[in-house]
Amino acid sequence: MEKEPMKNIEKSKTLKLKDQVSYQPGQVVSKTLAQNPAMNMTLFAFDKDEEISTHASGGDALVTVLDGTGKITIDGNDFILEEGESIVMPAGAPHAVYGEEAFKMLLTVVF
Repeated sequence: MEKEPMKNIEKSKTLKLKDQVSYQPGQVVSKTLAQNPAMNMTLFAFDKDEEISTHASGGDALVTVLDGTGKITIDGNDFILEEGESIVMPAGAPHAVYGEEAFKMLLTVVF
């Protein structure tokens, strides 16, 4: 399997992930950092009250909150996460993401 290189991110440079994606009023903004058949790393910025509705993924998905407060719903159970907290959304489990406040997260999915 050939890996695609990291994209949309500077290499060999110290950076803050939460500064790599910007809030936009009334939107969910995403920026893919790396993607190949085995994994996907994406940054998200959710404006307050914006969401990604319930869906499922073929891989285990690790959410790490980089800024603000978000609500992660997994199998109908709500989890409120703040900066520095993480949760795993298991493969195949219905899940949704909601901006309790404006918040940023790093999503890492392993297939």
